[in-house]
Amino acid sequence: MIVGTSAGRRTHAVVDSPIGPLTLVATNGKLAGVYMDVRGHEPAAAVLGEATTLGPDSDAALTLAAGQLREYFAGSLTSFTVPLELAGTPFQRSVWAGLQAIGYGETLSYGELAMRVGVPGASRAVGLANGRNPVAIVVPCHRVVGADGSLTGYGGGLDRKRFLLELEQRVSGQTLA
Repeated sequence: MIVGTSAGRRTHAVVDSPIGPLTLVATNGKLAGVYMDVRGHEPAAAVLGEATTLGPDSDAALTLAAGQLREYFAGSLTSFTVPLELAGTPFQRSVWAGLQAIGYGETLSYGELAMRVGVPGASRAVGLANGRNPVAIVVPCHRVVGADGSLTGYGGGLDRKRFLLELEQRVSGQTLA
């Protein structure tokens, strides 16, 4: 995945999905956000930018992301290639890179992710960075589970997390760790 970090013009579009509406945000031709419809967790208007509809004149990143998400939910896409614009601290970006390295259909605990990103024992900090992931699904924060394998903490709600994990496990033939 291609990742940038500079600020710029933002646009957004809302697309339907099996887990409810998803708001896709693009900055400078890169995907900067995928937000679920969750009360109390709505991003500010400045984060979303100008509303647009998908079509021939849409931001290419929004169109690409919408298509890839459609393929993901259909079970025909296991790896996203849409360019990303991830704004966060260096630590957050390292955690988000660690999330991208978790294989499709696999899960990892917060502690295991902390080890992978080079901060053993910092599972709480990793969990906080995971929770601030602005590009849900595409940067697969749903693949992180509790140390005992239980489904814990997900900004989109545990039902959505369960749906995403079950979809990936059905497609990949894997089971929860």
